[in-house]
Amino acid sequence: MINNLFKVVALVSLLVCSSVQAEIIVVVNNANAAALTKNDVSRIFLGKMKKYTPVNMSSGNALRAEFNKKALKKSSNQVKAYWSKLVFSGKGTPPKELASDAEIKAFVASNPNAIGYIDSASLDGTVKVALTLQ
Repeated sequence: MINNLFKVVALVSLLVCSSVQAEIIVVVNNANAAALTKNDVSRIFLGKMKKYTPVNMSSGNALRAEFNKKALKKSSNQVKAYWSKLVFSGKGTPPKELASDAEIKAFVASNPNAIGYIDSASLDGTVKVALTLQ
């Protein structure tokens, strides 16, 4: 019985982990010619570089959690605590949140200084890849 339960838990864990491992691409407006490094992206999404207007996936989104881990080197809770501290002290405002790849693409496509991230499977001609996170 316990052996079967262990197998079920292992299988579910494997399925959940594999579904979260999407390839994340950081996208900018097609008119934007800047090349970005992972460090640049981290600084932008942590409010340390003001050249861009960043947009996040909504809180609790699996792609956002993976982005936080890969780009910011922080857990979602660490990012939330970071922004809470800045907001409380009046030193920053977290990036706007949108619910889907489509909404992020539309925002970035209509905003020359916007930057966001999406699943690579959602890429089309409306935005340009600035960085692929691995």
